[in-house]
Amino acid sequence: MYNELIKWRRELHKVPELGLELPKTVSFIEQKLTEWDIPFETKVNGNCVIGYIGTGDKCLLLRADMDGLPIREESQLPFASQNDNMHACGHDIHTVALLGAAKIIKKHEKELKGRIKLLFQPGEETFEGAKAVIAEGVLENPKVDAAFATHVASVIPVGTIVYGTMTGTSVFGFKITITGKGTHGAMPQNGIDPINVGVHIYQALQELIARECTPSKEVTLTIGQFNSGTANNIIPETAILQGSLRTFDSELKQYLITKIEEIVNNISNAFHAESKIDVLTDIPVLCCDEKRNMEIAKALSSMNTEFNIVSGLHTTGSDDFAVYASKVPSSYFIVGAKADSDNIYAHHNPNVCFNEQVLPIETAVYACVAMDWK
Repeated sequence: MYNELIKWRRELHKVPELGLELPKTVSFIEQKLTEWDIPFETKVNGNCVIGYIGTGDKCLLLRADMDGLPIREESQLPFASQNDNMHACGHDIHTVALLGAAKIIKKHEKELKGRIKLLFQPGEETFEGAKAVIAEGVLENPKVDAAFATHVASVIPVGTIVYGTMTGTSVFGFKITITGKGTHGAMPQNGIDPINVGVHIYQALQELIARECTPSKEVTLTIGQFNSGTANNIIPETAILQGSLRTFDSELKQYLITKIEEIVNNISNAFHAESKIDVLTDIPVLCCDEKRNMEIAKALSSMNTEFNIVSGLHTTGSDDFAVYASKVPSSYFIVGAKADSDNIYAHHNPNVCFNEQVLPIETAVYACVAMDWK
């Protein structure tokens, strides 16, 4: 299936879509499932596809995320994105791998020991997708007993598969809106500069990690967006900062959320501005089931003894698969996709490339997990 998988992947790589609006990607998936006579339904306004294979009372959920990122691709690949978005996290590969597995599993449907629910999920990058599809009943009818997902890694060699129990951090996403008073840039005393307030808030948030957190604690606080102003001679009315807080420690998380609120309010008051904080996302720590992990690792090793299967996955990255894992026994395996190149880029970089040799491996991982499940 190697060439077939590559063809599918390159088609999807050209048309990355964002968030909860994935019409082209969904259409591609629906076409394939229809071709293979796999029944499916859609949720989230038609932007989530759920396929069904097998029968029985027990049900295993296999999840693949489908959305891209708002990044202009600079990889120079012949099949690079044709719009201003990019599959810079490999979700096109996940989608294709689950499709490939679906084709295989369907051919072995009578050998399954229960039902397989194929979930092609939107909105992982925005941390909206899992909550949206759970709210629409994806874990019911039939009730899901266990869940499994994979993720490719551009910095891990092909053939290496990594898993763990405390796999990914929680993520608290927030938006700070600062309202000042606009005025002429030549007369700053007549206004309240929200950019100045935002800069002081930004610096204080960085010092929050440096001076309020024990060095041994794994915690990151990133401001990824700072927007304000329209011209060089105007002090604007508003400034907006958006960021994320990630940690494995729930008590520390709540403490830092309180400190963020204190910093924003106190600095704003000091400079006579007004501020508000909106919560964008709140995803739990990704905790995987140790027993399921061991069963899957054993099955993958039996399938191919040349795989380098490593335990101990523990990363400050996050995935909204954590929402499923908080409700049913789940496993999350990283599959190596390091490119054959001297220039290796991490995820979410406009130059990142993934080795397409990972496609049959990730496909086989999904299929093996489904066929071995009992």
